Amino acid sequence: MDKRILETILADQAEELEFKKKLRFCRRNEEDRIDLNSPQAQVVIGVRRSGKSTLCYNALSRRNIKFAYVNFDDERLINLKADDLNDVLEVLYKINGDFDYLFIDEIQNIAEWYLFVNRLLRRQMHVVITGSNAKLLSGELATHLTGRHHPVTLYPFSFAEYCDLNKIDVHSKSTKSIAERRAAFDEYMRQGGFPELQFISDDKAYIDGLVNSILKRDIEQRFKVVHTSAFEQMAHHLLNVAPAIISEKALQETFGLKSAHTVKNYISYLKQAYLLVGLHKYSPKSRVRAIGEKLYPIDVALMNKREDAFSGENLGWRLETIVYLELLRKYKSQGKDIYYFSDRSGECDFVVCEGRKTELLVQVSYDISSPKTRKREIAGLLLAAKKTGCDNLLLLTDHDYEDITHNEYNISIRPVYDYLL
Repeated sequence: MDKRILETILADQAEELEFKKKLRFCRRNEEDRIDLNSPQAQVVIGVRRSGKSTLCYNALSRRNIKFAYVNFDDERLINLKADDLNDVLEVLYKINGDFDYLFIDEIQNIAEWYLFVNRLLRRQMHVVITGSNAKLLSGELATHLTGRHHPVTLYPFSFAEYCDLNKIDVHSKSTKSIAERRAAFDEYMRQGGFPELQFISDDKAYIDGLVNSILKRDIEQRFKVVHTSAFEQMAHHLLNVAPAIISEKALQETFGLKSAHTVKNYISYLKQAYLLVGLHKYSPKSRVRAIGEKLYPIDVALMNKREDAFSGENLGWRLETIVYLELLRKYKSQGKDIYYFSDRSGECDFVVCEGRKTELLVQVSYDISSPKTRKREIAGLLLAAKKTGCDNLLLLTDHDYEDITHNEYNISIRPVYDYLL
């Protein structure tokens, strides 16, 4: 690419980043996980439009660090190759002068990008990277930046961040403040947590555009998907029925795909692009944990704010999804694992483990006012407690708040909005 054109593009991008100084951003917990003193590349990974760029910008600017910036998710840079990256670096020096920190957005769009990053790291450059594909971590980074990268996973807004953005008082115990928090949670449960969605009226068009961009650009082009129509139909179907335990054989037959292996690959692509997140079955046996995966959307907005979506107002599914995403935020960064529990006698939604030790059991039910529902949900918790040896039991609902004892097990019953804060 002509360096004069490249200079115009990078200058435009620098100007766009400068505009962020005029905006108000809520502070996100993941910002503290970006270690700007580390010699490792700091890699922020997550679904498109979850706020990765803003997170990195805040981490750098709040510490008054001078940095250069390039965004490869720019249609004018679509044909850029790894051989062109040195020209990019040269132009960045021309625009910014000397710098020791380089912030690179959506780096997965450049083939063999890791050669460039490795060279920068050898020169003691501090590199902050964002990417919208988990393969960066599971494959490419692990292979090419072994020991030289620090991953940070970012999800759409948590409820606490949603409250911060909307200036909801999360501390006051007054009747008014509690009512405001409940009302805010009802809205969050329907709206979801994509940052830009909080300021957009046509939410369905926004989510449609986001999903289509991920399917076509991040998956079909990247993985060279052949049966694009069947793939897209399957993707929308999974978003409609999630959370759900999947049968690869049934999906193969439903969408006329050649094999269950193809279905497995397609699901892997959807997870790598962070449209879906998986949850495996709890078992002390490894082979059991590897089958019967349950899939969730990365945000509840994907459940109903799409064209022809029909999951609708299933509040139980939405509540369960929100809780799982919160458990991922809270426990995955601590190196802990999350499963679901199921056997012939009952079920428990979430089992949090550290190694072989089970630390927490969580059951989610929107409404336990029916004695039959209450009994079923508590029975599932007690069964999981007996099978796992865990005595830390939590039942999350829409509004109930009490502590009970059953069969010598203490169970905390809490409203989800209270637990999330």
